[in-house]
Amino acid sequence: MSTLVPISAAVGNLTGRRKAAVMLIALGPEKAANILQHMDDQEVQLLSLEMAALRTVPAETTQAVFDELVERVTAGESGSLGGEDFTRDVLERRFGVARAKEILDEVTGNQTHRPFEFLRSTPPEQVAQFLQEEAPQTIAIVVASLPTSVAARVLAEMPKDIQAEIAMRIATMSETNPLVVRDLEAAIKDKLSVILDQELTAAGGVQSLAEILNQAGRSTERHVLQAMAESDLALAEEVRQRIFTFDDIVTLSDRDIQILLRDVDQKDLAIAMRGIDEAIQEKILGNLSERGAQMLREDMEVMPPQRKNVVDEAQSKIVRAARTLDDAGTISIRQADEEEIV
Repeated sequence: MSTLVPISAAVGNLTGRRKAAVMLIALGPEKAANILQHMDDQEVQLLSLEMAALRTVPAETTQAVFDELVERVTAGESGSLGGEDFTRDVLERRFGVARAKEILDEVTGNQTHRPFEFLRSTPPEQVAQFLQEEAPQTIAIVVASLPTSVAARVLAEMPKDIQAEIAMRIATMSETNPLVVRDLEAAIKDKLSVILDQELTAAGGVQSLAEILNQAGRSTERHVLQAMAESDLALAEEVRQRIFTFDDIVTLSDRDIQILLRDVDQKDLAIAMRGIDEAIQEKILGNLSERGAQMLREDMEVMPPQRKNVVDEAQSKIVRAARTLDDAGTISIRQADEEEIV
């Protein structure tokens, strides 16, 4: 756990990173999150560490920092509150709840490590190649235990002929015997010559697979669900209902679509709309301003044909943006049961 420390009113001895943390705290969670989205993970972690270490920032300190960094900013008289709650709010708005917890745990030193987390520093394609030698059940345990963002990339790198079987085993997994997981983790550590002590947690289940597929990209998502449906249609449908896809944008409220469209790149949107149903196109265009809709139509008309994987990636970017906004509570991507029945 990082030691919470008060900050001096003087700014002459503050590092640039500490000054940036003071500024982010003063701006508030929403604006701070908007700034962090333009930084890479390492920069975010370093600034998060600084913000988490600040307990209370005196008003005069905030004023001095703003005076130094911008032309004219007035700080609040009562000062600004930082600390872990503020930092968590900022990170959840930027990355969603799951990734925010990972970052905050890393910078505060409070994390409870999940098994196989040492594989996180290994390129996903290498992890996938290494795991191919293992039995499908072994692969499923390892993939389900990894952080969701890493698990998604590892699953995507797996050969198509075993992706569905791995996904099926993850979906039907409940709790794994800790002794089995411990022995398996030790064996994999030995093979990779990595020595790390990890604590064990339960992994797997339908929700675990859905979260992995949510980040794995549309191509992997389609292939896995189609293959699963051939052997267990009910299970495939249960997973599918927990996944938000680009086509599901039509289920959002007009307000939520408008918020989402403000958060996505215009070029990605133009590519993502190639070849989709007319009803989805009209729903999106109808939630843009008249000028915005006209510009989007023009972009689509002059854009050359795009490869399917390019369109899929553009759609995945927009879906990830929707899920990030949903995690932050800004929009809601969950469909009501009554609407599904109707």
